[in-house]
Amino acid sequence: MKTRGILRWRTAGMLLAVLVIVALPYVVTRSGARDAERASAWVNHSGAVKALTYELAYLVRDSESATYRILAGDSNELTIKRALSAVERVPGLVQQLRTMTRDNPDQQVQIGTLGSSLGGRIALMSQAQARLQHGDAAGARQSLRDAGDLFTISSQITRIVQIEDRLLEQRQAAVRQQGSNSRTVLTVTAVAQLLLLTIIVLMSERQIGQRQRAETRESRAVQRSQLIFQAVREPIALFDENLNSLLVNTAFSELYGMDPTLNAQSLADIGNGAWSDTVLLQRLSDVLLRDRELWDYDLIQRTVDGVERHLVVNARRLQQQHNDAPALLLTVSDVTTRALAEQKVNDLNRQLEGKVAQISDVNRELEAFSYSVSHDLRAPLRHIAGFARKLEQHLGERVDDRAGHYIEVIASSAQRMAQLIDDLLVFSRLGRGALRLQGVDMQSLVEEARALVDSGVEGRRIVWTIAPLPMVIGDENMLRTVWQNLLSNAVKYTGQCEVARIEVSMRQGRQGDYEFTVADNGAGFDMQFADKLFGVFQRLHRASEFPGNGIGLANVRRIVARHGGRVWAEAEPGKGARFHFSLPATDTAGAHQRA
Repeated sequence: MKTRGILRWRTAGMLLAVLVIVALPYVVTRSGARDAERASAWVNHSGAVKALTYELAYLVRDSESATYRILAGDSNELTIKRALSAVERVPGLVQQLRTMTRDNPDQQVQIGTLGSSLGGRIALMSQAQARLQHGDAAGARQSLRDAGDLFTISSQITRIVQIEDRLLEQRQAAVRQQGSNSRTVLTVTAVAQLLLLTIIVLMSERQIGQRQRAETRESRAVQRSQLIFQAVREPIALFDENLNSLLVNTAFSELYGMDPTLNAQSLADIGNGAWSDTVLLQRLSDVLLRDRELWDYDLIQRTVDGVERHLVVNARRLQQQHNDAPALLLTVSDVTTRALAEQKVNDLNRQLEGKVAQISDVNRELEAFSYSVSHDLRAPLRHIAGFARKLEQHLGERVDDRAGHYIEVIASSAQRMAQLIDDLLVFSRLGRGALRLQGVDMQSLVEEARALVDSGVEGRRIVWTIAPLPMVIGDENMLRTVWQNLLSNAVKYTGQCEVARIEVSMRQGRQGDYEFTVADNGAGFDMQFADKLFGVFQRLHRASEFPGNGIGLANVRRIVARHGGRVWAEAEPGKGARFHFSLPATDTAGAHQRA
């Protein structure tokens, strides 16, 4: 009775321990999962708040930029729509931002301040658009300047983002603390599990003898092996040295219509002659005789179901335990589905190549169209400029200040349009002409470009630092254009510096390519607009500050891309910019013309 009571209490204790060990990790894991979901939700929420805040700033600045473009004469439908987008969308976005942060008083205060500033800027922007409609361009420009001066939003945007980042850090710290507690509980649970397993093993050792345990383990191992062997869906078979079957699994017998209970069936007779391939039989014999493994042997077999299957066969020699005769382990993989998928992929690749060819044709047609339109625009421009001069000559002394100003605007606009057309033709030719590859001395090209830009800025203090540069393989004229654009940009955007500092350097990247850099201490730019730098007619500064037409960097990108390189930039407003481009360092023998 006493022994039975001890066993009963021991069983109850073990059941209780098992319950604690199973339930506690479940609770801890469930809690950790909830914390992780909560943390992920806060991360997404913070990201959404910041994205919405940045979108507000972008909308206002984009509308102001579009209004400036309208002032500059670009009054197409898209530009007008952009100019009105802030008035239509900002109030709703501000309300949405308030709703998302209604549980945070600090954010509500900041968003209220931001909403007031945005409202002021939108009001002045609307005033500018109204003045512009009444022909008051100067008043419209003044309203836009007042909007930027009186209602700054950058600091408010920054404070909202900082508050959201701080909240996110606090919540993540709390989650990490909860995770630490969960790990502690799981560690204690693991120790308890080990202790329980130890107790079970000791009790088993005391109840079962050594011989009985060994027989049980062996019997169960054989049974498990048989179950696994038969359950595997990949056909597997074992053959003796004469290629007679010793053991086959269910998948093999179903594929070839065999009776799995019958042994000593010849491989050549299995599957109605599916294995009668003499080359394959010879290879399998070599595996048995010479211990050569057969890997991924492809063949097509017609199985008993009448279907032609694409199969992959693997074979290796095994040594049987009960005798010295070797055995052949044969595995078969049905890759028919994969082969069909590969065929489909190949078909899709051919279709894709056709689409690429169509796109190339369209690109060539677009280039021809651009070239034709640019040429057709020259004649009207010449007429505009010529008749403006004739009008001035015809009026003679009767030209008053206003008429003279109008004639000057007409002439200068025609001249600027002619320059834009010339630049567009250059840009178009860069994409059509074949590359004339040869050895190019980059040092000479830089010195030549430096002398050219120095000649146009006499009287300025410019400190040049030019590192030794290598020879590359490329088109000399195109690479000369790259250096002239980059160095002239550096000189232009350091025009407001008392002492301009321009540095040209080179280093080799991880892939061995040459990476060239042109750095300056000029005006710089905001990196959030860096993706616009290399677009055609894209500018980040007003023409009144720095002249130009916004196509030089687009030419640089196209030239470098055709040479197999890439272009990128780094900058900070008021602290200068660094323009980088890479070129292959190896010989480009066999290079073909790039579009």
